[in-house]
Amino acid sequence: MPALRGFLWLLGFWLLGESLVTLSGLPVSAGVVGMLLLTAWLMLHGGGFDDIAAAARPLIAMLAMLIMPGVVGVFFLLDAVASQWAAILAALIGGTLLSVLTTLWLMRRLMDAPQEGPHDA
Repeated sequence: MPALRGFLWLLGFWLLGESLVTLSGLPVSAGVVGMLLLTAWLMLHGGGFDDIAAAARPLIAMLAMLIMPGVVGVFFLLDAVASQWAAILAALIGGTLLSVLTTLWLMRRLMDAPQEGPHDA
């Protein structure tokens, strides 16, 4: 039952993100908006982690299969993007480097932050 509750939470925040993107016309993925809202809610509320984790574990295990349709779709667009290989390569390398550097910066910042214990608050 926790997995079902967690999946409903994930679905609800995705639908909330979809509604906000549709109503506001934001040029952002509804999934990204939904996950940002979920992150903000979890930070403010501080609960529900177990249910969401129970739903997310099987989804993460199938992540490669969830990404596969996009990869297959790119295969059919190769002729359309063949002339732009340099820009695509630069975007892939630049995006990967920025992602790794951002992750490293965030990890270092969080690891250096003082830890609050139950008696510190």
